[in-house]
Amino acid sequence: MKKTKPTQTSASLADAVARDYSCVALVLQGGGALGAYQAGVYEALHAAGLRPNWLAGISIGALNAAIIAGNAPEKRVERLHEFWDAICQPAFWPTPALFDGVAWPLTIQNGLSGLAAWGALLGGQPGFFRPRLSSPLLQRHASPATTSWYDTAPLRATLERLVDFDRINDARSLRVSIGAVNVRSGNFAYFDNTQGVLKVEHFMASAALPPGFAAVEIDGEFYWDGGIVSNTPLYKVLVERPHRDALIFQVDLWSAANTLPTDMAGLAERAKEIQYSSRTRLVTEYMHESREQQRLLHDLMALVPPDKRESPAFRRVEARANGALTNLIHLIYSNKPYEGHYKDYEFSVSSMRGHWQSGVDDMRHTLGHPRWFDAPDPEQPFVTHDVHCVATKR
Repeated sequence: MKKTKPTQTSASLADAVARDYSCVALVLQGGGALGAYQAGVYEALHAAGLRPNWLAGISIGALNAAIIAGNAPEKRVERLHEFWDAICQPAFWPTPALFDGVAWPLTIQNGLSGLAAWGALLGGQPGFFRPRLSSPLLQRHASPATTSWYDTAPLRATLERLVDFDRINDARSLRVSIGAVNVRSGNFAYFDNTQGVLKVEHFMASAALPPGFAAVEIDGEFYWDGGIVSNTPLYKVLVERPHRDALIFQVDLWSAANTLPTDMAGLAERAKEIQYSSRTRLVTEYMHESREQQRLLHDLMALVPPDKRESPAFRRVEARANGALTNLIHLIYSNKPYEGHYKDYEFSVSSMRGHWQSGVDDMRHTLGHPRWFDAPDPEQPFVTHDVHCVATKR
């Protein structure tokens, strides 16, 4: 795969971002095989000299975060390639390339993509998951850790080979947050390297989507994929205290907007898209309104005479005020014409390369609009930019 090269404006843009924002966050949504798009986004970011200081991920986003945070900066893109090459090999049969120099008709592309998805269902994905030798329907001594169709022991081995967990737990260099769901309580949980040691189990738990993958035990509790409750950790980043001026790259794998379904396969795909994309839009709209109110409080507090600022009422308002500026750049994977409802478990090498290149292209397009990276005006403290929209949304 052709690597991205730094543009002539990379250094100046990176310097401007470092000057204007104390927090640069990369927020990675869940979406299975579509996660190669996030790797492409990161490669283009890296080539531009932009280095996030906070990674937040769920499901495949958490696994990408592990590869990035668990390696030295100069090795991160290389390790991402190793990870995706490892988990996208076929278990049974190689499928012909969908894009690699062959102009297949759309119907054939769709058939080959479906064949690759069936291969993943029947044989698993080397380096990621494999079918259990004993069906979960026939287990005599089942437990939460074995109740699933697939065994993710290969994923553990892949992460342990490619990730330096000592580096992940160096929170001074890079903050890492990943989301999961407590199976017993149903409560959402964030694991964060500023609050405790992150191990391979935390990342596997974030990606343990039932019934395919079993719950993962951490400190006596069992956890599933965070996407069951919220498929994006955006809210975690936006409500963090103390408040800081932040540039946030939100990289989503599911689009909220799409065409109406006209068959059962399309219905299944559309339901999945809405289910896994809805939180980003909900959180963004809520936080936009909330930040404007918090900024008004911040500005009003400046008008309070100094001798009144020790009052309990002032202190309560002070805790709710927020003068920080937030610039949210939103990138969303766009569906390919040949893809079906199985796109999140279609791990063919060709599809992976296509997803990856889409991420590179979308991030390059974003980098081509340097004004999008400007710090927001205090009058509009929360600004969003969408790579797929011609107009900027504020």
